[in-house]
Amino acid sequence: MDARRNPFAPGAGTRPPELAGRDALLERNAVALDRIRAGRAARPSVLYGLRGVGKTVLLTTMRDAAEGEGMAIVAIEAPENRSLPGILVPALRATLLRLDRMKQASDGVKRALRALAGFAKLKVKYDDLEVGLDFDVEPGLADSGDLEADLADLLVAIGEAAREKGSAVVLVIDELQYVPEEQLAALISALHRASQKQLPITMIAAGLPQLVGQMGRAKSYAERLFEFVSVGPLDDHAARDAIRLPIEREGEAVDDAALDAICEQTQGYPYFLQEWGKHSWDAAEASPITQDDVAAATRSALAELDASFFRVRFDRLTPAEKRYLRAMATLGTGPHRSGDVADALHVKVSSVAPTRNSLIAKGMLYSPAHGDTAFTVPLFDAFMRRVMPEG
Repeated sequence: MDARRNPFAPGAGTRPPELAGRDALLERNAVALDRIRAGRAARPSVLYGLRGVGKTVLLTTMRDAAEGEGMAIVAIEAPENRSLPGILVPALRATLLRLDRMKQASDGVKRALRALAGFAKLKVKYDDLEVGLDFDVEPGLADSGDLEADLADLLVAIGEAAREKGSAVVLVIDELQYVPEEQLAALISALHRASQKQLPITMIAAGLPQLVGQMGRAKSYAERLFEFVSVGPLDDHAARDAIRLPIEREGEAVDDAALDAICEQTQGYPYFLQEWGKHSWDAAEASPITQDDVAAATRSALAELDASFFRVRFDRLTPAEKRYLRAMATLGTGPHRSGDVADALHVKVSSVAPTRNSLIAKGMLYSPAHGDTAFTVPLFDAFMRRVMPEG
């Protein structure tokens, strides 16, 4: 079939042609943000799940919907080895300047910008905080040098400015699990203070499964501030719609056996559905797409994943980390007990604990329960067996 009309375009955070099975989640979050803008209590979404389940797509969709409703967005992707102040200050400055251009009175925004200038004194502690602010400070406002106190002052000032403008400020943070727990605690505490004051400033976020535990350890009341939403593979009906509807919109068809095969190969994970959809379309000479087309697509999709989606993560690993993951892959999909992985390596648990910890820090593994270890990337066990066949 014509590759120019292929509706599937898998990519990192790329919205699929059919966002199937997520309507209820998106609507709940939209209601929560509207309530917060109106000064009412609500719990916005913190999404967590494995790689490839569509967390970034959902977060972007929520962000776009909030922006379409006139809310001010502070969009951030938290990288590894960066401080929270370092990533927040430039984004908050840009958002406040956008708020300042709105027609309503702007005294509150000016004060928030002074608070941001005071907050920037934290550069003494966080050397990745780039200071380029041309605003005077207000003595005693967000300038104590204590992150938790100063961030609370800053977000309260921003929330007051947003209320003055009849708007709301939404922090949209992807990969939140990379924010160190002490700094995450300060952020949660600051948002709690703003919530207590019924100010229209809040956060929606996404991260790997360990994020829930990180936020709970950082502040025990985090679960009362946010709705923690587990984002997993699509159910069978939604997975079929994610493939079938885009194909039908192009005036083509896919038969039931082909859909069965795609769902089996992808296990309903949204990113893999896009890969198999793309390659199945390209493999088919004519409509409808058949089970034979999917068989051919499986070979090309796996080759594509091995060269990109999986490989980019594999190449970041040390030899010891690769051996640890290969031992896990020998045991199957998981999760696995740490002791079983050590046994597969013929070593003591204590000797590989640092390797396990580094893999968790890199976002390759997580611990679903004490002593258990699981991959954060679906189907990675099969990739490890392909790329390191000798074990």
